[in-house]
Amino acid sequence: MDRRDFLKRSLLTGGLVFAGARRIDARPANQHRSSSPRIVISRDHGLRTPTGSMDSDRLLAMLDRGMQASFDVDTPVEAWKRVVHPDEVVGLKINCLSGLGNSTNVELVDAICDRLEAAGIPMSNIVVWDRLNEDLEKAGFPVRYRGGGIRYMGNDVLGFDRELSTYGTAASLLCRTLTELCDCVINIPVLKDHGIAGVTVALKNMFGAIHNPNKYHLDVGDPFIADVNMLWAIRQKTRLVVCDATTAQYEGGPSFLPHWTWSYNGLIIGRDPVALDTVGWGLIEEKRAQQGMPALSEVDREPTYIATAADADHRLGSNDSSLIEVIEI
Repeated sequence: MDRRDFLKRSLLTGGLVFAGARRIDARPANQHRSSSPRIVISRDHGLRTPTGSMDSDRLLAMLDRGMQASFDVDTPVEAWKRVVHPDEVVGLKINCLSGLGNSTNVELVDAICDRLEAAGIPMSNIVVWDRLNEDLEKAGFPVRYRGGGIRYMGNDVLGFDRELSTYGTAASLLCRTLTELCDCVINIPVLKDHGIAGVTVALKNMFGAIHNPNKYHLDVGDPFIADVNMLWAIRQKTRLVVCDATTAQYEGGPSFLPHWTWSYNGLIIGRDPVALDTVGWGLIEEKRAQQGMPALSEVDREPTYIATAADADHRLGSNDSSLIEVIEI
């Protein structure tokens, strides 16, 4: 039995195992992403029911359209099979910071889990996770990590590695949910403004995988956010971003302030987190302009870390709008 299987079996049988110390180093920046990344924006203006709740059938159809367009395939299951393999434990990194107001929607996670199961992933091999059990509960998710079925857990269940992972300005303990339990990760952030970093979408959502995110908010998070995303498990295991843009926020984030949100009724899907953040940033700037608000650069919150994530030292993706293929469906 290997290390991960031992940990997984311990969770299922009710015991928590803490591994011995080990050295964890950042891997070299040698994983080139496509020079012409594809970002798909899938929207449905009829997504809300008359009561304002989410129509789960329409949300699933919106997800299906987005995945098929992202991978240029005929069925959504075929698209998911391009992302995951049946023998893997798949982590879904959600964002629960805003509670029920503007966190990753439970309905979206349910839809993704349904499609993962159809692609051959057993429900017991899906782990929905974020910073704390308390955060999940406030966002409407159960906390459940023993027994069968999907596991829902915060980093406080398994804790963090004993050795620092490092890259550039980042020196952090990675959560063991990521490093030891999950083989791959689907990043499911929310499209939001951020009062320090400008925007918080795919790249910043991975702050939920480290023990010390409070250290990395100076200078609009630049270069800290890019450096954190270079840490070995984040860089190597994240395969897809499905950004929840059903309700988006253009000011006052990351806390939920309803008067600065709007029903965008969309999902933003892509494999390149830098390209996706570039597109998401543009949507927030567009909405700010519509509302008569200044550009983020005018209030000293331009998210320059996105360009840093694309530079020669990081190569996490492309921020060149002329190269990014944006498909709106």
